[in-house]
Amino acid sequence: MKKTVFSDHITVAIDIGTTKICVLVAVGNGDSFEIIGVGKSPSDGLAKGVVVDINRTVESIKAAVREAELMAQCKIEEACIGISGGHIKSTSSQGMVPVKRGEIRASDIAQVVAAARAVAVPEGHQVLHVLPQYFIIDNQEKIADPLGMYGVRLEAQVHIVTGSVASVHNLIKCCELAGIKVTDIVLEQLASADAVLTYDEKKLGVLMIDIGGGTSDVALFYNNAIRHTMVLPVAGNHFTHDLAIGLRTTLNEAERIKKEVGAVEAVLGGSDFHEIVSINGINKQIVAQKDIVAILFARAHELLSLVNKDLTAHSLQKMMGTGLVITGGGALLKGMEKLAESIFHVPVRIGNPNLLPHCVPILNNPMYATGYGLILHALKKRDSTITRLAGPLVMRIMGRMKSWMTDFF
Repeated sequence: MKKTVFSDHITVAIDIGTTKICVLVAVGNGDSFEIIGVGKSPSDGLAKGVVVDINRTVESIKAAVREAELMAQCKIEEACIGISGGHIKSTSSQGMVPVKRGEIRASDIAQVVAAARAVAVPEGHQVLHVLPQYFIIDNQEKIADPLGMYGVRLEAQVHIVTGSVASVHNLIKCCELAGIKVTDIVLEQLASADAVLTYDEKKLGVLMIDIGGGTSDVALFYNNAIRHTMVLPVAGNHFTHDLAIGLRTTLNEAERIKKEVGAVEAVLGGSDFHEIVSINGINKQIVAQKDIVAILFARAHELLSLVNKDLTAHSLQKMMGTGLVITGGGALLKGMEKLAESIFHVPVRIGNPNLLPHCVPILNNPMYATGYGLILHALKKRDSTITRLAGPLVMRIMGRMKSWMTDFF
């Protein structure tokens, strides 16, 4: 029989998605940990990443938490959660401060980041993340960590992510009503990126698209820094809805068809699938798989083209040195890699979480990228070996988040 684990020894992450709630329970630290609990429940109460029914969302969270508690044999009281949705906005900003003592200290870095952060925030929004992209000392080359270096002028380029106060408040409230204290809120594509991207990819440049149920979360990394983020309100549910309309069947049946025979590759290859699919929906019918593929292809092409258009508008294609990584449940549609390669003209791979040895096999799936990344983030926060540069910035941001949550309750 598995030994009971005390709740103060565990780390918990909750991925509150539009189609599923996933709870992961880990024990250990950032360098060596074990997933001891996994809970999953259909998500009922969110639309495009935003809470639209608090009671249903609370029940969905409770169901996933109960399953994770049963497997981990512990009581879950607090967790790190992810956030996404069409309300997420991002922008880049610059700041500059004089260096008073010659040697750059942590306080100088905090001040220049604060200066860069001083931008107008849309009404009803609050800053979620302030992510340094690079620093410049005395108009010299861009550097990642200026701590301990000498200069008289320090500049910073940062990426600022904001979210709707109301949306975050509702998400926190749902967790509280489910008996879970929220310890941290993380942008979901940052979590997914931590789970599926390698150091070399982030260094040389990579685009990641996390195709979830309600939104597709996009993040571009270059030189180990985030350069661009976007949340697109087109995702897995749209594939399902298109099938339901095109095949004149129910949403449940359309979802089953998508998971069992869904593909976008037949149209690309110029050949037809001859498989015949039986649909048990409103009216029982028989359709050719090529018709299913044609419907899914149209939506997938639209989604990827919108991302490519956004990159073109910001002149960011040159930063995709190692190509594109597609993750999330939508990455499981057959042919996504080939379709993406034909649109972006770069190497493409499907991103499974980079699991530590002995992790439960079920997590080796793109749909668990966000949850696993949230665990990595939460463990890193608890780990005392965080770098000196990350330390002050993380503490400032987390301190602000805690005060933000306190304002609500």
